[in-house]
Amino acid sequence: MSISELDTAVSVDKLVAENRRGWNYMASEHFETEFYAVESFKAGRNSLFGLETELLGDISGKSLLHLQCHFGLDTMSFSRLGAKATGVDISDVAIGKAKELAAELELDTRFIRSTIFDVPNVLDEKFDIVFVSYGALVFMPDLDHWARIAANFLKPGGRVCIVEIHPVLTLFDEVEGDLKLAYSLFHPGPEQMEVTATYADGKAVTPHTEYFWRWNVGSLATALLKAGLRIDDLRELPVDMRRRLPSMVQGEDGWWRLPGDPLPLVVTYLATKPE
Repeated sequence: MSISELDTAVSVDKLVAENRRGWNYMASEHFETEFYAVESFKAGRNSLFGLETELLGDISGKSLLHLQCHFGLDTMSFSRLGAKATGVDISDVAIGKAKELAAELELDTRFIRSTIFDVPNVLDEKFDIVFVSYGALVFMPDLDHWARIAANFLKPGGRVCIVEIHPVLTLFDEVEGDLKLAYSLFHPGPEQMEVTATYADGKAVTPHTEYFWRWNVGSLATALLKAGLRIDDLRELPVDMRRRLPSMVQGEDGWWRLPGDPLPLVVTYLATKPE
């Protein structure tokens, strides 16, 4: 894996189109990986982690919009918990697989193929909850625009719930057991990463380039506030849902941690649209 800066004059639309192509490659491989464990999901496993369900509480009867849902295991897990769930993703392959799986499991989860910034053109509803998680926001070239779209889809009193990889974690490489600061949190992007294997089981994928934009805790909080939302809860936690660095160890509770808890690994937000 290599990360490098990119000429900012390159069209954002072109970069988003390239990311769509890359996520089609990823979705084709992810469906068969042990990491996603689709067969156990079919048998009834809920793919959500306790952190998400703790933040949201009882969602039975709630309408939920899951942005950047990949092939929808979490979206369908929300349906299993009683929500009326809709998932949106950029990847044609991911949405196709999500629709097939929802039909096979006889779930009423709805899926829509769209970029986030085009969703208002294809969906005209209001939701109780807008949800996004784990590795989605780095693909957003404009957090303010993303937050406005999320807020626009909320009913008065509705909530945005974000559970994300902490941006500080993405700044480090691990070299011979030591964490080395390798990147800047304040490079505006875009940046590019050459991808030959997926994070899911390290499985090889068609080589492609991903383009992303770094963000920080303050910039996302500000974007939510500027969109007219009230931030009710913001947490920085020393746990993660998977192993992102070699020295991370998994506890009996299933969460992964760095020895000594030196860095925040996850950040969560709950923000409400005033009534």
